Amino acid sequence: AKMTSGHTRDKNNNMEKKIVLLTNDDGIESNGLKTLYCTFLEDDRFDIRTVAPDKERSAVGHAITVFDPIAVKKEYINGAFCGYSVDGTPADCVKLAITAIFDRKPDILISGINRGANIGENIIYSGTVSAATEGTIYHVPSIAVSIDNIKDTDYDYAARFTKELAEIILATENLPGRMLLNINFPDIAPELIKGVKFTHQSEVKFKDIFIKRIDPRGRDYYWMDGEYEVTAEDEGSDYYAIKHNYISITPIQHDMTDYKRMDFFR
Repeated sequence: AKMTSGHTRDKNNNMEKKIVLLTNDDGIESNGLKTLYCTFLEDDRFDIRTVAPDKERSAVGHAITVFDPIAVKKEYINGAFCGYSVDGTPADCVKLAITAIFDRKPDILISGINRGANIGENIIYSGTVSAATEGTIYHVPSIAVSIDNIKDTDYDYAARFTKELAEIILATENLPGRMLLNINFPDIAPELIKGVKFTHQSEVKFKDIFIKRIDPRGRDYYWMDGEYEVTAEDEGSDYYAIKHNYISITPIQHDMTDYKRMDFFR
């Protein structure tokens, strides 16, 4: 059954609440998603709807499920319905939410809060960013949010910042074209953050390291690891911003056309 808008109208001023779709790639049990949910839930102007993978789906990129059925399950927090878990990818979650589960499109989509930064070449692999990209395909203003920390961290400041930014976007009623905002927070205390920088995607990538091991039956297997590989200091980039204690906001579009090279082919 579709999630209806029966509770989306504010009884006090008869104004329709804004639907906020929350999703991620770390799974519906992740602390980053729960913090976002609780932060928005405090404000009765919003109708919070969560549709997220039932388990971690990090680094799946923009994969979708086409040859298998997708299971969907209702989820509850302290006995209260809070959304749906999906046996699929982050992009699956967004497609299902917008085309099958909800009665109308969300007013804004927020993907995260992700453990680990999504900057540089990582963006192409990121399920967090891909979920937000899927939102823009349906013309829904979308935000991807990450923190430069792969361990458990305090998501409260990032959640409150994201909510304030979402309010600004909703007040302007849209983002330009099919564009999303990719936000990355440095892993420092809020009082140490110097400010916000609008940045471009850096050329930073992970240097792939494959650790070779042998299983109990004597067969070889590999475990992938890696580390940032920085070739140059680019002060306008996402990497430079978070490493110098700024919040990075990068506008991203899914149109991969290399417009700068069009004249060459003409």
